[in-house]
Amino acid sequence: MRHTNPDEAVGVSRSGAAPGGSAGAADLNLLRTFLAVYRSGSFTAAAGLLGLSQPTVTTQIRALERQTGRELFERLPRGAAPTTVAHDLAARVAAPLDALAAATGHDSAPHERAAPVHLAGPAELLCTRVLPALAPLAAEGVRLRITPGLTEPLLEELRAGRHDLVIATFRPRGRALTSVPLMDEEFVLVAAPVWADRVRERPAEEGPAALHTVPLIAYAEDLPIARRYWRHVFGTRLSCPAAVTVPDLRGVLAAVTAGAGFTVLPRYLCEAELASGALVPLRHPDDPPINTAYLVQRPGRPTNPDVTRVRDLLMEAGRAW
Repeated sequence: MRHTNPDEAVGVSRSGAAPGGSAGAADLNLLRTFLAVYRSGSFTAAAGLLGLSQPTVTTQIRALERQTGRELFERLPRGAAPTTVAHDLAARVAAPLDALAAATGHDSAPHERAAPVHLAGPAELLCTRVLPALAPLAAEGVRLRITPGLTEPLLEELRAGRHDLVIATFRPRGRALTSVPLMDEEFVLVAAPVWADRVRERPAEEGPAALHTVPLIAYAEDLPIARRYWRHVFGTRLSCPAAVTVPDLRGVLAAVTAGAGFTVLPRYLCEAELASGALVPLRHPDDPPINTAYLVQRPGRPTNPDVTRVRDLLMEAGRAW
């Protein structure tokens, strides 16, 4: 049985040479530096994690870019944004480099233990539930880096090693990631009282057609949450287009509370408005639509113990959500 050399696993030559400018012959140190920049989001943060100077990190990334013949990071006023080439490279080298670090004991170095925990998920859930739950960890010295976004791209970045944990709105497929249920969110059809009163004046037999004259406020143009509600509760297809789209459910909440129209929201997000009467539920289904959010990470033991602390605290908080 042939045993794979860790250097071969990431396409590395011991000399660091790069025949023909190939990305497969990059020096291990350059790849480690690349991965630190990719995961931390900046040259300065990577320098602190690696115990190097910022100019050294810059020099190493430029050397790797010369070897690959492609730009890896877009330099921003604050931080560095990975290019598509960087995403592809990270997906190839992250797991072998992590395995090599664990095998050599590199993962137990002090600067690795102090590395930030990179957590990503839906913006509104992060801001209303997750950050308040994790607040005590900041006082205990845990460093957090929070990234809001949509589930699909966040999971791809998790596979590439950009994040430690992702809160996903659906369970990822395959064995590349592991997931556990975090919380269930109930969806509610709501509007401000002025619109709710008008809907109540329509005959009950009109059903969802009573809402056709009310503007629909949605998260996205394809109406993912509202369409799901319509199928589950009304057993029909939602046909009206959105009057306003806001790619943040907190913005949708603000618009509907101000009287812009109706929408479908997770109950946790609009509990205060429902309690105060600022929003009114337009339907009270016996079986409301439920969506499960999952806490996702790469398989295996995290090299950073703070990742485990964040995961365990989120799971504890999720039981109360």
